Amino acid sequence: MIRLKLALELDYDIGESGCDFVFNIHAAHTDRQRVVEERLALSQDVPLRVETDPWTRNRYLRVQALPGPLRLAYSATVDLSHHVAEPHQIGEVPIARLPAQVLSYIYPSRYCESDRLHKFAMREFGWQSQGYCRAQAIRDWVLQRTTFSSNTSNSNTSAIDTLLETAGVCRDFAHLMIALCRAINIPARFVTGIDYGADPALGPTDFHAYVEAYLGDRWYLFDPSGAAIPMGFVRFGTGRDAADVAFATIFGTVTTSAPRIAIEAIAGADGRLVLPRHCTEALSTDG
Repeated sequence: MIRLKLALELDYDIGESGCDFVFNIHAAHTDRQRVVEERLALSQDVPLRVETDPWTRNRYLRVQALPGPLRLAYSATVDLSHHVAEPHQIGEVPIARLPAQVLSYIYPSRYCESDRLHKFAMREFGWQSQGYCRAQAIRDWVLQRTTFSSNTSNSNTSAIDTLLETAGVCRDFAHLMIALCRAINIPARFVTGIDYGADPALGPTDFHAYVEAYLGDRWYLFDPSGAAIPMGFVRFGTGRDAADVAFATIFGTVTTSAPRIAIEAIAGADGRLVLPRHCTEALSTDG
């Protein structure tokens, strides 16, 4: 079991008409990610509520803010108890056996144009043996052919854009892997959260985007950006692509600054400190 302690602060200056926010910055409760404790503080005395989507388990904080400065601070201690499996023993799930709640993750979406990539994906990956290792091959292909580079994409950049430009940030790597997986009928979804162990050369700790692919009746973790340690991912939200799980969706006029985020590994309830590490096994924190 790995115990991680995280904290984040978000600052906004809100226009004279006020602003509505939908935040997705709470650690998710999953089968193998347990929120031990958490705290939330807002600088404004305004109504708020946290709602959980019963299907995705995403937790949405809704705030109706007043004009002026707003600071949001969230912290949590999270225990990760990964399901670990041998990659070669994990097969793909036939379309006919996919659970209803998984079906939306085989279709094209705004940023993941899998229908337009079908022929390309079949040429590159259709000949490979089906299973976890084929999804891993897509992950490796995306990593090898895409350069991690800030300010090379924007909120309109899609998987096809990233394929052509061969550069992007974690969001873009994730969209490209998802689109290629769906193009060969592997359900894949976009995941947001915070990661422990990111390369300091990439800058301060930030929100991270990665991928979960549905294989062997379970969602398995993949990091096509190669920027972090999958064993240290704390999940916030899952969706079809980035449009579903922005950390902040804003309805109004605001100015903002970069988020301030920190994460560290700490000793668990048994007093042992277990650090996330790279491994060759398949990992999952969800059923």
